[in-house]
Amino acid sequence: MCADSILLNDSRMRSFIADGYTVVKTDLPADFHQSIYRQIEELLAAEGNPGNNLLPRIPDLQQVFDQPQVAGALTSILGPGYYLHPHRFCHFNKPGSEGQRLHKDSWSRRHHRPRWAMAFYYPQDTPAARGPTGVVPGSHYHNRLDQGAEEREVALTGEAGTVAIVHYDLWHRATPNSTEQDRYMVKFLFVRLEEPDGLGWDATGEPWAGNGHAEAPIWHSMWEWYGGQSEALAADSGEWSVLLQALMGDSEAASQAAAYALGRAGEPAVGSLIDCLREGPEHVRRNAGYGLAAAGPAAVEALVQACADDDPAVRLAAVDSLGDMGRASAPAVPALQRALGDASDQVRGHAAEALGAMGALPPAVLEELAGVLGDDDEWVRRNAALGLARLGPAAAAVQPAVVAALDDPNRYVSAKAAKTLERIGTPEATEILFDYLFAARWCPITTKHRPY
Repeated sequence: MCADSILLNDSRMRSFIADGYTVVKTDLPADFHQSIYRQIEELLAAEGNPGNNLLPRIPDLQQVFDQPQVAGALTSILGPGYYLHPHRFCHFNKPGSEGQRLHKDSWSRRHHRPRWAMAFYYPQDTPAARGPTGVVPGSHYHNRLDQGAEEREVALTGEAGTVAIVHYDLWHRATPNSTEQDRYMVKFLFVRLEEPDGLGWDATGEPWAGNGHAEAPIWHSMWEWYGGQSEALAADSGEWSVLLQALMGDSEAASQAAAYALGRAGEPAVGSLIDCLREGPEHVRRNAGYGLAAAGPAAVEALVQACADDDPAVRLAAVDSLGDMGRASAPAVPALQRALGDASDQVRGHAAEALGAMGALPPAVLEELAGVLGDDDEWVRRNAALGLARLGPAAAAVQPAVVAALDDPNRYVSAKAAKTLERIGTPEATEILFDYLFAARWCPITTKHRPY
């Protein structure tokens, strides 16, 4: 985080939680953005789109994300020490384009707690006619678009230097460009590395004030997660019946809100949520998982038992909920360790990422997590590398495995291994990282595709 970062306030954080995006404006001069625009034009004309190599090809872009307004928004949303992920892309919206369909990006686990975010930067003035990115406010909580979603779409317009910070799961698209001018949008991906431990923005400490809205239980849960605490709610038997009926219903919004309301009730609701996790259709299982993560420590024992279920879909949902819960699921570390050897690639991958949120691991578990860096499935290796990066200095004990992962054929595994060495931070780790980065910068970009 920059020393002079400008953090978001309570109002803007509430808006981000509810809508899934916030927009900031950099203080860089107009000629800086004009220079970026020209560099993009020249690069695309000469070499084509560089994809992940965008930053080393146009290093000036780093100044955008070092701006106090941008760094402050990212810190507020993702916490200090957030990670500039190696995935990035320059999106070109040509003159006369018809735009895209609304979509979510493909890497998501469809988690609500904001551990991943995208930053969209415009190097040129982007009014509505020039095809800005369109988003559907609040759609980051939903896996399908409800009726009327397109009518609620908001165009993220702005002058050159505008940056939108967007929840990774927000439905979005390039809107039609009806002008005769090119439109560029540079997308960078950022990841939370540290679990929240108190409100990390310019907070007053006031409680959430969003009662009365259908999605208030979800918003409350996000706010409490950010604060590192939760408040159990009581419900009478009549409310239980209504909530369970809504959870099992076809309305995704009502089902999710009911799941969160049940989860925030704590231990009394765990049995019902576990039943839905085991026996409900896919969308009910997913929503029950959100509710169990919201229930926190009260749900850990039941989720540990579900990690041993015969049905791999149940095991996956249980491991996923424990990982989404974060440090509150620390008693489940032995179950997550066993899940590293699961027959399902997805279960192993979720377990690897979940263990990274624990903050510290017993030596035997840490060794096994490092061993997963050699898994046959690249996504399992990616998640193991990210889990180790999140552990930071605690990963020093498995440094040899991290160093070996620098040569992984998947560039995201090698990049996250490099980030782990950076966070280990010892003189030896720093020297190894320096040598690796020096070599990577000299690799032919068109063949190696190194993300640095």
